[in-house]
Amino acid sequence: MMQTLFLLTICAYSLGALGAILGGRGQLGRSLVGALAAIGATAGLLLGLTVIFTGQSFTAFVPALLPVGGGLALRLDPLGAFFLSVIGVVAIPASLYGIAYNEIYESERGSLRLLGAMFNLFLLAMSLVTLADNVFTFLLMWEGMSLTSYFLVITESDEAETIRAGNWYIAVTHVGVAFLVAAFLMLTGNASGAFSDLRVHASNLSPLARDLVFLLTLLGFGSKAGIIPLHVWLPRAHPAAPSYVSALMSGVMIKLGIYGLLRVALDFLGGGPAWWGVLVLVVGSVSAVLGVLYALMEHDLKRLLAYHSVENIGIILMGIGAGLLFHSYGSMSLAVLGLVGGLYHTLNHASFKGLLFLGAGSVLHATGTRNMEEMGGLMKRMPWTALFFLIGAAAISALPPLNGFVSEWLVFQALLKGLNIPGIEAAIAMPLAVGMLALTSGLAAACFVKAFGITFLAMPRSHEAESARESPLLMRIGMGMLAAICVVLGPGAIAVIPLLSRILVGLGGLAEVPVSLTEGVSLQVPTSSSQIALPTLALALLLAIGSIPVILKLLRVNFRLRRSESWGCGLTELTPRMEYTATAFAEPLRRVFAELYRPSKELTIDTHPESKYFVQSIAYRSEITPWFDRMLYTPLLHLIGYIANKIRRLQSGLVHLYLLYLALALMGLIFASRWIER
Repeated sequence: MMQTLFLLTICAYSLGALGAILGGRGQLGRSLVGALAAIGATAGLLLGLTVIFTGQSFTAFVPALLPVGGGLALRLDPLGAFFLSVIGVVAIPASLYGIAYNEIYESERGSLRLLGAMFNLFLLAMSLVTLADNVFTFLLMWEGMSLTSYFLVITESDEAETIRAGNWYIAVTHVGVAFLVAAFLMLTGNASGAFSDLRVHASNLSPLARDLVFLLTLLGFGSKAGIIPLHVWLPRAHPAAPSYVSALMSGVMIKLGIYGLLRVALDFLGGGPAWWGVLVLVVGSVSAVLGVLYALMEHDLKRLLAYHSVENIGIILMGIGAGLLFHSYGSMSLAVLGLVGGLYHTLNHASFKGLLFLGAGSVLHATGTRNMEEMGGLMKRMPWTALFFLIGAAAISALPPLNGFVSEWLVFQALLKGLNIPGIEAAIAMPLAVGMLALTSGLAAACFVKAFGITFLAMPRSHEAESARESPLLMRIGMGMLAAICVVLGPGAIAVIPLLSRILVGLGGLAEVPVSLTEGVSLQVPTSSSQIALPTLALALLLAIGSIPVILKLLRVNFRLRRSESWGCGLTELTPRMEYTATAFAEPLRRVFAELYRPSKELTIDTHPESKYFVQSIAYRSEITPWFDRMLYTPLLHLIGYIANKIRRLQSGLVHLYLLYLALALMGLIFASRWIER
């Protein structure tokens, strides 16, 4: 059964890529490519769920095609199966959505065949990352995932901004790969490179070597996950890619950085000292707060969602950091609670962020713009898109009873329980993390009031918004599937969370079932009286909403439809210029956090030639350059350019001099390896 699902996954993705190259144009070609991608994702999802429910790992038979570095080795354990399932959850609706969305590339650009091929290969590479069972296979598939996603990012390669986004992405991701190669070289030592050998060899490493491996791992996988300050590629690449690709990159690909961190920190290294957890907790807290603060200032809808990916990766890392910290103190039940909170938010973020990116793509498809200032009034013209986007916005804002509320509640509970842990690290880190998570949740809700209100409510601000029409059926089906998942995963947490705790059993000596069921409906936090009855909460909210018409009927409210003009401070006619703009909505928060944003301002006033008291026009421009771009990456790029110009002098054209360079580099590597072994 599992071997059949594995082969179906590989064959469907491979045939989808081949079909795109041979004839992926036209309605039939797009449907075939998208359907094969959906079939491969479905098979991968079923394979992952089978491993999770049975608890039995799956080892795939792979022919000895690459007898290098141990060859290809594929094995799926429960941890990998969870992330393979997350891929399927987003890939199925994204593949169906892409069939209709890709129609715009039929007439405008000639990259449709490359897009279809890279899309299927991207899904295949991500799936095989979760099955990799040795260093060679993992790095090969990781690099394949990075390269295929790069080609997807630069789909619209005729735009200079897209090429710049692709350059940033490929540069940061390869810096991350360099960190990973260094970490795996230290982990491998004299071992074969098989993951089973790494677990044995890691136990023999010195404390200093273990710490160095952990730091390299955090940097390498953190660059893919988008942690601050390694996030700079993310708000550039996500808006540039096709929207359903953005849904996969944000909803799934960056989560594989979380998978890699858990695989190395818990599975290979078996946990570590308390400062590991504190560091992850701090990185997560900073990423969460800064991600949502920069999202608040964005008017580009997809760029806003990209910054929220940074925020939610931060929330996931807060749960994981708390779990690692508890693990270092030997509190295994609380460790699993924090880790389960992080894993559940991984699944939830994949569903609602995928939904939001598909919703943003639907808006872009209808209006041709990502600028919220040119939207407005879309709820009347695109009611299904508005409904689905509203569900995603409520879920990411952690409103009950949707899925985002449950996972953030679990992370909160883990952090609050950490206040009772004896230790200076927990005493300092936990209260700060609780406060930053609370601040993040409030700011996220404000941000999505802005995103939904400015985009869908009031009157259209442009001709494109005025003439917008609802998206095609397949795009609505894709959004509807993810919206349903967001709704189900809220009350359905009582069934999902025990499965997540089972996934972690055996990793670093973790125990099973950190969150129990009380009377079949309530989630009970261990060693605490904290509990929440999600089905009861959902039912209460539905009854409250359903009772509104009954109450209005009892009060004999007049239900007759009445039409009248909105009140406009005495004005007889309202225009779009009187509406709230995205800039005006965010202005109070920009003033509050002005020291962080440091906006540049430019005011130009043109007056009448005869008198300065008669103003003809006023132009005001304000721009926010992210702090890390201004203070870190701009000086770094200048330094790299300066060093590169100096190094060019080494290119003398003399072969024997180049051989000398190679010999010196080889000697340096030999001495470095000897030093590390000591």
